[in-house]
Amino acid sequence: MAQIKYEDLIKLIEQILEKGYGYSKDEAHITAWVLAEADARNIPSHGASRLDFYRKNLQGGFAKPGSMPKIVWETPCSLVIDGQDNVGCFVADWSVKKLIEKVKNIGSAYCAVRNSNHFGIAGLWAEEIAKNDMLGMAFTNTRACAIATNGKMRVLGTNPIAVAIPEKDGKQFLLDMATTTVAHGKVEVYDRRKKPMPLGWAVDENGKGTEDATAFEKLFYGNPLYGGHLFLGGEGEESGGHKGYGLGLLVELLCSGLSLGISSFNTFQKGQGSGITHFFAAFKLDLFGNPQEVKEHIGEILQDIRKGEKAEGQNRIYTHGEKEAESRAKSIKEGVYIDEPTWKLLESLKAEFKI
Repeated sequence: MAQIKYEDLIKLIEQILEKGYGYSKDEAHITAWVLAEADARNIPSHGASRLDFYRKNLQGGFAKPGSMPKIVWETPCSLVIDGQDNVGCFVADWSVKKLIEKVKNIGSAYCAVRNSNHFGIAGLWAEEIAKNDMLGMAFTNTRACAIATNGKMRVLGTNPIAVAIPEKDGKQFLLDMATTTVAHGKVEVYDRRKKPMPLGWAVDENGKGTEDATAFEKLFYGNPLYGGHLFLGGEGEESGGHKGYGLGLLVELLCSGLSLGISSFNTFQKGQGSGITHFFAAFKLDLFGNPQEVKEHIGEILQDIRKGEKAEGQNRIYTHGEKEAESRAKSIKEGVYIDEPTWKLLESLKAEFKI
């Protein structure tokens, strides 16, 4: 493990993206902030390690820095945005800012985005909306990673759901979850660290559960169709796998369906951008009363949950977003911890680009 100041991590990633990857200053800054935020929150699957994936997207022609997103459909309460294959963090930031402007004027609004790229942790964008006394929602599809219930082909992405709701004292309830058992980045973490992953995360090309993260990574990138992630609930319907599948499909329809964009199954086709799609939604708390009173009440509900009786051997009940917020506060104060494989990646990029 290495440790680096939060501000220095942002600066380093910015330099790599701008000097080495050809990002503009704005594209580099927002992307560096998103990646550093993930590492600061102890979500290494979506932090600086993503630099390798982002570089491959550039080399494959899937991401095209310098192109500007544009609005292709608009009403007083909605937007459809074409990201024009720009880097996902920049497209998401541009889109969310446009959405917030609408919500401030009308109370609630929706934004569907097509032709984007990986936008980092979904919860970050829901959280940015919620900072404005709004409830924020963020969804995205991904490359095809997951297998439909009763199927054996990869047809959907990990398709995360994120919802942020402000509570009292500046805190937020932040639900940020893949609709698969885990995000693909977590498998990559186990592969980098050469550790077996938990059984139930993924299946091989024969539909059999596997713990071998390294073998699964080779399969994932070597075989475009078979072997993939399981949705929440696992295989079949007995443990509710069809429910996780339904959530993943819902995200696909919100993102790809409403944006008239590309579905997960058809993303990352040679000769075109990645085709990743997003969906954002927001509404003001004052639609339901005094915002401060609403936040106080939400905080009281969450506090009741946290104060519940603990199971044997447990000393705390968390509500969603607490662990990440506490990790972030510690990282800002003490520095961000980076695992050894990711630190080696950063060092190699520094040397390559003479930073």
